[in-house]
Amino acid sequence: YTLAVDRRFRSGEADFIPCVAFGKAADFADKYFRKGMRVAISGRIQTGSYEGKNGKVYTTEVIVEDQEFAQNKEEKEERPKPAPDDFMTIPDDIDEELPFGK
Repeated sequence: YTLAVDRRFRSGEADFIPCVAFGKAADFADKYFRKGMRVAISGRIQTGSYEGKNGKVYTTEVIVEDQEFAQNKEEKEERPKPAPDDFMTIPDDIDEELPFGK
């Protein structure tokens, strides 16, 4: 599947990330994920290349290792607007014990 990721500082722009899931993860994504749904994935980046009509084509995709819903059923489709450029809203429930620097 392809994951659309909004660009943080460019309103209306998105990157489209090809994601590859195998086995039960692929079955789950096919059965439950729908266009416009917020999902969270983790995995590894895989690069490759092949010969196309106009020469070598380079590819980058995410090999999905874990995936889940990022919204509950009751959550509205509309999300809050992003904060103005150079600022971002930090959720109140964020874990302040970040693993960096340990």
